[in-house]
Amino acid sequence: MSTLQLIGFLLAFAFSILNQEMKVPPHLVHDQELTDALQEIVAKLDLDLTFDIGEYGTETISLAVIDLNSDEPRIGGVYMDNFIYPASVYKMYVAAEVLNQVSQGEYGLFDPVAVTSPNDVDQRMSLRHDLRPVPSDGDTLTVHYLLDLMITTSSNTASNVLIDLATRERINELMHYHGWQGSEVTRKFLPRRYEDPGYEDIRGTETCALHAADFLYRIYTNQLVNPWVSQQMMTLLGRQLDKSKLAAGLPDDAMFYHKSGWWSYWTNDTGIVDDGHTRFVIAAFLPIREEDALPKFRALAEEVFRLMEAR
Repeated sequence: MSTLQLIGFLLAFAFSILNQEMKVPPHLVHDQELTDALQEIVAKLDLDLTFDIGEYGTETISLAVIDLNSDEPRIGGVYMDNFIYPASVYKMYVAAEVLNQVSQGEYGLFDPVAVTSPNDVDQRMSLRHDLRPVPSDGDTLTVHYLLDLMITTSSNTASNVLIDLATRERINELMHYHGWQGSEVTRKFLPRRYEDPGYEDIRGTETCALHAADFLYRIYTNQLVNPWVSQQMMTLLGRQLDKSKLAAGLPDDAMFYHKSGWWSYWTNDTGIVDDGHTRFVIAAFLPIREEDALPKFRALAEEVFRLMEAR
């Protein structure tokens, strides 16, 4: 056996041991064949590394894929239970609890909500082709409009307002109910000096690909709270305006219901792919700066789509 082959064997063995220890929810079946194929893709794209993230130390990716075409949902991944900074991806967790409260009649989608400082952090819309005005202190916007801004164009102002509306305690009750401990929403999208009392020194928000993929699976199967909440989430995610990451490598006729995010060393994208024949969930968190991560995302989407199309 050559040195290269030996290294490959040891890496595969290490990945195998790691995946055996993953706590996959009972409604998902861990598919070792899928995991092995994803490990090959990750190695091919040089994503099977420990990345240097400056003052934050080192980090690995977190990747999970759920096959939605099989008789039972089968999941595979690479470091899929690695907790990592999700950037704006965790806005989808906020949206779920807001919609949960709407479904319970606590307020309506078209009820007005005031935008107040210091929540109004946006200087411009994050996507330049979004021509809507930037929400600012003194504006009154509907819950529905704020949800759309938060998901489709990733407005941090809208996110802060909705985190206050739903409350972090209630958002995390929903996360815990579904078994996503460790993926609590701890921070708003503003500097710590402007955080609410009790949150100034709280740990940063983290999640893992396993939790994000399970969240999306529950949306796809109408099991996130109830069918109304799940279908509202599908609608919001389907209007996502950021097409620069995984969407760039998917076929033009594939619908991608997703939430992306980036900040500093972290670039992420998670969603549901459906072209009418090939259907799967993918959650990809890369500890790589956006300019370097974008071609990786395109290639990753192309490779994973081909893999899932052939299954």
